[in-house]
Amino acid sequence: MAFHDIRFPANLSFGSVGGPERRTEIVTLQNGHEERNTPWAHSRRRYDAGLGLRSLDDIGTLIAFFEARSGQLHGFRWKDWADYRSGPATRAVSCDDQEIGVGDGLAEVFQLVKTYRSGAESYARPVRKPVAGSVLVAVAGDPKVEGLEFTVDPASGEIRFATAPPLGARITAGFEFDVPVRFDTDRIQVSVASFQAGDVPSVPVVEVRQ
Repeated sequence: MAFHDIRFPANLSFGSVGGPERRTEIVTLQNGHEERNTPWAHSRRRYDAGLGLRSLDDIGTLIAFFEARSGQLHGFRWKDWADYRSGPATRAVSCDDQEIGVGDGLAEVFQLVKTYRSGAESYARPVRKPVAGSVLVAVAGDPKVEGLEFTVDPASGEIRFATAPPLGARITAGFEFDVPVRFDTDRIQVSVASFQAGDVPSVPVVEVRQ
């Protein structure tokens, strides 16, 4: 098992359907009240790659990609067109999109995260697969230079500073990112006649934990 650092063709994922899922365990008590709990700290995303296929050439591309990953065996990158930027999807990436930490004068490594807020509640999602060249970073509002003042690990989403940010300095970042996924099937069934009649194959894709 390995992770192949290659993105599923973005033109095929553009028409896909999917999004986050949660696992909630619900127990109904004798008095009718419920107890709810979740064993998952983070959500997991699922998609259907088959819905993005528009031509027989697309099917050929999908099959080639599937075979090169050995079905479910190897993971790969996936662009979620509904959620691939640190800020709003319609706005360009900015170095102040997300707060990823506060300096203590010692720590040099910080994890990229995207925080989702609704009312008083929020969820911080670790971002493990940033897109190379898209990451912008600032310390206390001062933009930093990649390769000189910081580096990005594209395999883990960690930012490493050449010099630890000072105590109390707010560290922010903006970025584009992919989702680490694998195929959730070892079989693709395609009928050319059915496809030409508008019936597309189901090709489930699921996020992998890293």
